[in-house]
Amino acid sequence: MSVARCVYVDGIALWAPLLPGWDAARSILRGDSEAAAIPAPRPAPTLLPANERRRAPDTVALALEVALRASEAAGADPKQMPSVFASTHGDLAISDYMCATLVDAPTQISPTKFHNSVHNAAAGYWSIASGSHAPYTSVSAYEHTFGEAWLEAASLIECEGGRALLVAYDIEARGPMATLVHCRGMLGVALVLAAERSSASRFEVSWRVDPGRDANTPARCASLVDGYALSTCLALFEGLASSAPSQVRQTLGADLTLDLALRPLQ
Repeated sequence: MSVARCVYVDGIALWAPLLPGWDAARSILRGDSEAAAIPAPRPAPTLLPANERRRAPDTVALALEVALRASEAAGADPKQMPSVFASTHGDLAISDYMCATLVDAPTQISPTKFHNSVHNAAAGYWSIASGSHAPYTSVSAYEHTFGEAWLEAASLIECEGGRALLVAYDIEARGPMATLVHCRGMLGVALVLAAERSSASRFEVSWRVDPGRDANTPARCASLVDGYALSTCLALFEGLASSAPSQVRQTLGADLTLDLALRPLQ
């Protein structure tokens, strides 16, 4: 068993079709209201100019929306925060397009779609749109992606101090890719984590890495994101929506588990 460490959650954001924004999601996740009957359209991040907003792929629109909302909620300047961007599969829509085009018309690959296909595309858009020169990291660890992203961000502020932005996002699989990758919808989440408590801090989170094969903590509202690649992180956001202490597990691999103990401060 490892030594427990402590971080503070200063900003929270979440977006999914039935959980469109943290204000709506928080109310739903703690049982104050029901999910919207009609799924919301994809987010339109105001950080991008209108033309860029329309052309941006779903992954970028989703990631920038939650990144901006978490930063605003924390009162944090994006230019000053290092960031960790995490995606289980990257942009599956563009991957499907590229595979189909390479089969049918390989010389007609769109340069724009090609550069949006790389795994750090959303992080690059964020860096440019926010004017940030702070370092960023892109993470992918299949079903353990969110746990590994937390570990990366929490370790960063453990070593460097200050704040770090954690952003995780995935979209639905399309075309033949959907027969191999089971991801049914868009889900994006973001947290601003801090090494020290401040007036913006909403939760104190004690975390440690333990050996073992414990499963992810199940979410009570799992049906709202059933089949989504990042659905395993919903239990953590249910805890963040609550006013009571809670404990959450996230897998880090076949033999490691991330244990999180949440204590509300506000």
